Amino acid sequence: MLFTSLDYLLFLPVVVALFWVLPLKFRLPMLLAASWFFYMCWNPAFILLIAGMTAFNYYWGKLLCKAEQHKKLIFGIGIVANLLCLGVFKYANLFVKSAAGFVGLVSGSNPGWSVDIILPLAISFFTFEFIHYLFEIYRGHKPVNSFVLFSLFAAFFPTQIAGPIKRYPDFVAQMLSHREKHPTLKMFDEGLPLILIGLGKKILLADNLAVLVQMGMKEPSSYGAPELWIFAYAFAFQIYFDFSGYTDIARGSAMLFGYKIPINFNMPYIASNISDFWHRWHISLSSWLRDYLFIPLGGSRGGRWLTHRNLFLTMALGGLWHGASWNFLVWGIFHGLALIVHREFSMWRKSINLAPAKQFFESKLFGALSAILTFHSVCIGWVFFRVDNIGTAFSIVKRMVLLKPIYSSAEQGQFFVLKQNLPVVVPVVLIMVAILLMQNWPVSYLNTKQYFRNLPAPWKAVFCTVLLFAIITFIPDDSKPFIYFQF
Repeated sequence: MLFTSLDYLLFLPVVVALFWVLPLKFRLPMLLAASWFFYMCWNPAFILLIAGMTAFNYYWGKLLCKAEQHKKLIFGIGIVANLLCLGVFKYANLFVKSAAGFVGLVSGSNPGWSVDIILPLAISFFTFEFIHYLFEIYRGHKPVNSFVLFSLFAAFFPTQIAGPIKRYPDFVAQMLSHREKHPTLKMFDEGLPLILIGLGKKILLADNLAVLVQMGMKEPSSYGAPELWIFAYAFAFQIYFDFSGYTDIARGSAMLFGYKIPINFNMPYIASNISDFWHRWHISLSSWLRDYLFIPLGGSRGGRWLTHRNLFLTMALGGLWHGASWNFLVWGIFHGLALIVHREFSMWRKSINLAPAKQFFESKLFGALSAILTFHSVCIGWVFFRVDNIGTAFSIVKRMVLLKPIYSSAEQGQFFVLKQNLPVVVPVVLIMVAILLMQNWPVSYLNTKQYFRNLPAPWKAVFCTVLLFAIITFIPDDSKPFIYFQF
């Protein structure tokens, strides 16, 4: 059941109405039942896996809390059990096929090994929330005493498929303090526009940008370097609007029940450096990687080279978390190396004593140049994320960086994307990409000032009405699943 489907637009108001009509003691069990039904709309059989993982972590958390001896061992077993489940379902086929490729390289004959395992929807997000839960119990937090409450923490349908990754102390506290007998106007005044904005991001922007991205990635060798940069820009905005659109719908849906879930994006493409980017992009994942991988590895406590190692491993594993394909590992390694370079540069900047250099590094010009460089570095990274063939991805990046060739191979002297016989959506999306490149800073300013939230109600209603008509008018022929659903 996609957020953009008619099924969801019928499902959500029914569940919201039931939630507020039912007596208080029945609300959370009903919400859990609705969340499990939401998951079963994809594949009913896999609810047994999710329920089993939920039950294991619920009771293992209680055991971990009560343990006076061998607490570290019990904690370790719980973490390994969750990772093993994720590894079998998500990565087994990747490792088996890679082993077959290695055997073929050595012996000259690939045995063609493979395993046919269906990847359960959202298992990566479930696993990370369960691991977070065991970590917090190990660190001294009290476990959840209600199985319904704990199950809802993991299964809550707005965040179930692609996050944001929740923190159980905060989310459970909201559930336990939820004592309103009736919905408030503020819930719907904030929640419904957020859902509509999310739908607009996905349907109007991401799905239309996907047309241009697909055209470019189908035969990337046919295009010149400037066109490849355009495709990279298009994918950068496609994945942003796709994922942030999902998050907006998730946050808006949760608000209708009186719950607030974490913000996941904060204008990532105006980031001043790569570290700032990861404070703005997929915030719930980057903070999870920091708290439950980078810091347990040693963080920045072990000196310069150990810190670099920890950054590298954190981002490499974070990249591989995204999918069972080696290109995601390369994408993670790219960002790990970028963070290391940024850290070294920051240390070098601090060591400089020349006044002109200090003034330059503190100037607005340097800030603008740094933001532009960061955005283009991120776009290069997106090539590895989008193109699953690593050799092809490196070839695209090489041409982008060297700016060779300039023109399309089949259209010497002109750009293929400017041909007049292309579908009308292509020039429209090209104009969209140009506008998106220019809107980053103005929109960031309006966002900082909370311009939309402070709009008078009549103007907000006009905006939502225009947006709704635009969605209905310009909806693509087929709305594609959210990109992060595959993870």
